[in-house]
Amino acid sequence: MKTVVVVGGGITGLTTLYHLQKMAREQQVNMNVLLIERDEQLGGKIRSVREGEFIMEAGADSIVARNEGVLPLIEELNLQEELVYNETGTSYIYTDSELHMIPGETIFGIPMSIESLYESTLISEAGKKEALKDLETENTRFTKDSSIGEFLTAFLGKELVENQVAPVLSGVYSGNLNELTMSTTLPYLLQYKNEYGSIIKGLSENKQKFQGTSNKKFISFKNGLSAIVDRLEEVCSDATILKGVETKNLRKMGDKYELTLFEQGSIQADYVVFATPHDVTKKIVNHEKLNPDFDQLKNSSLISIYLGFNVPDDKLPADGTGFIVSKGSEVKCDACTWTSRKWKHTSENHNLLVRLFYKSTNPHYRELIGLNDDELMTVAQEDIRKSVGIVGDPVAVEVTNWKDLMPKYHLKHGQTVQALDQLLLTEFPRVKVAGASYYGVGIGACIQNGKHTAEEIIKDIIRKA
Repeated sequence: MKTVVVVGGGITGLTTLYHLQKMAREQQVNMNVLLIERDEQLGGKIRSVREGEFIMEAGADSIVARNEGVLPLIEELNLQEELVYNETGTSYIYTDSELHMIPGETIFGIPMSIESLYESTLISEAGKKEALKDLETENTRFTKDSSIGEFLTAFLGKELVENQVAPVLSGVYSGNLNELTMSTTLPYLLQYKNEYGSIIKGLSENKQKFQGTSNKKFISFKNGLSAIVDRLEEVCSDATILKGVETKNLRKMGDKYELTLFEQGSIQADYVVFATPHDVTKKIVNHEKLNPDFDQLKNSSLISIYLGFNVPDDKLPADGTGFIVSKGSEVKCDACTWTSRKWKHTSENHNLLVRLFYKSTNPHYRELIGLNDDELMTVAQEDIRKSVGIVGDPVAVEVTNWKDLMPKYHLKHGQTVQALDQLLLTEFPRVKVAGASYYGVGIGACIQNGKHTAEEIIKDIIRKA
């Protein structure tokens, strides 16, 4: 009987565990599966908190519905009745002390039509004219490994990218656009430019893919995103799950591996999956040939602050769901989601619940990391007062500090992961790395990566049987 150990009980580790168990049953593979999580609860960056009438997400607040494998997994877990979809509405960019609407027909602020380009109040007439060169300029030098920022600027112009695209796209991928590749962000834009001769035309021709039914692209659950974590733990009954147990190191022993645990002895395994952040995995594996590649992978930080008010959420601008802040603003946050608007299930009485984000790339971040929760709440209150005019003390607060836990992809990220994979095959065969540090930052990408990791292990066990 083979033993597979998954280290890390976030969504990637849990999905890997689930599919290992499921595939072993289906293909009659006799194996022992364990999951080790150092925290007392599973979920990693997924953690739903209820306070009074509000549901707040300490980590991710939703899953992209169209990502491959997401809805099939939800159906397998019988969570369809718990599903909720985001409400649609207007997103804004806060600049020059005003909220400017992001035109509706855009994707990450990129216009999907000429009409959408001309609707924008964020771009001057000269900037709009410059963006039209996308319709005529050919791509002769950009590839999937090129910078997404340089690519967009070359065809859509500096003003559109800086004023409308960068605030949105940098927010999603937590980085400078000139340091992010096409392949790790929006590879289809390159395809559209090459195929249609224009980014805007390509998006327009494929508009339905992005808009979908009623523009509802994101999903959560009635009692919070933790529902998927709880259900995965519940259905993984054939596996052993160890919570509150930290993995200390990995040692190769012939054709097996030994995982030493802090004050918990050791475990032997035939296969090991590290579904942990790359710096945690590096510390456990601690191998001189792998360390340089682990060191090339980068993290960023994020402070998330929820404020719940005893104020009806119709006090906000009509049909709005939140705003992103442009550089140089007097408001200190990077973005603000009007959560009670976007997710109706999060506010039982339809009172105002907002979530503010402060990223490590923010010029104010250094002063914020030294503040306690009460002081951070005061900063967030002031940002809400300045941006949307809401005053008064909140009745619910949730502050989460994700220090060095947000994967940050750079131009060499793909090459680094590929090199690391090759070294693992040589130095540690049957040891795999998985998760957001390597193969995609969203929950959907982690779910798909977990399934793929389980498939590879099952195939290897069957092949060697």
